[in-house]
Amino acid sequence: MMLPSTINIFEKAARKAGRILTRDFGEIENLQIQSKNVGDFVTSADLKVEKSLLETLRYYYPKVNFLTEESGYIQGEGEMIVIDPIDGTTNFIHGIPLVAIVIAKIVNNEITDGVVYNPILNEFYWASLGQGSWCNNKRLRVSKRHDLTNCLIGTGIPFGNRVYKNFYKELDNISKNSAGVRRLGAAALDLAYVASGKIDGFWERDLNLWDISSGVLLVKEAGGKITEPDGKKWTTNSRDIVVSNSLIHKKLTENLTLL
Repeated sequence: MMLPSTINIFEKAARKAGRILTRDFGEIENLQIQSKNVGDFVTSADLKVEKSLLETLRYYYPKVNFLTEESGYIQGEGEMIVIDPIDGTTNFIHGIPLVAIVIAKIVNNEITDGVVYNPILNEFYWASLGQGSWCNNKRLRVSKRHDLTNCLIGTGIPFGNRVYKNFYKELDNISKNSAGVRRLGAAALDLAYVASGKIDGFWERDLNLWDISSGVLLVKEAGGKITEPDGKKWTTNSRDIVVSNSLIHKKLTENLTLL
C-alpha cells in the first residue's frame, strides 16, 4: 500500500540506520560500551545509529524539535520528532535479536505517526492517525481474548535503582491470574506485539517517551487501550503505562492496584 508521506520519510531514515545496526549486531568485540547506570548501557552503535537518523530526518524536517535518547532535547519549533536509536540495547549487546529503531512525530502533545523497526528480523511496524497499524504489508489487530487467565502479558523487569517496591507484588498478581508473563527487553516491541495480537497486554513503570511513543500509536490504531496503571488517562508526560486489547483492561489494572 501507499505509505503516508511522514511514514515514508521515517522508513527511509530507519532502513538506512538499520544497516548500521545490523552490521554491528553480534560484533561485541568491536563495540565501545559504556554504562550509564547498573544494567543501562550505551554503545558506539547507539551513537552511530542516532547520528544517521538525525542526519536523514533533519534533511526533511530542518526546523522541528527533536527528543532523542542519547542527545536529549534539541530545540526547534512546532512539532517534535522522538527517536530511540536502539531500543533493547542490552539485547543488542548480548546478540538477542529483539531490538528496534523507534521514530515518532508528536503534534500538540498527540502522537500522529510512528515506526518501530527491527532490522534483524526485518519487521517494519508503522502507524499513522486514522490509518491503522501495520507490519510490513499486513494490517494489525489486537487479540480478541477476553479472559485474563488465557492471556500472555508483557512487562519490563526493573533493575538497578529502577526497582520499585510493589513490582514483585504486581508480578505475582498478574502471574497467578494469567497464562504467563513475558519480558522481551524492548518496550517498543512489547507494544508492537500487543498491537499484533501476539501478547494481550503490557505494563511497565518509569519509561521514557522514546521507549513507547510509536508503540502507543500502534496499539491505539490496532484497537487497543492505553492508560496509566491506576486507570487514569495516559499522556505524553506519563511515565507509567498499561496497554491491552481493551477486553482485559479493567481486570489487568485491577490486578496492578490490588496491593
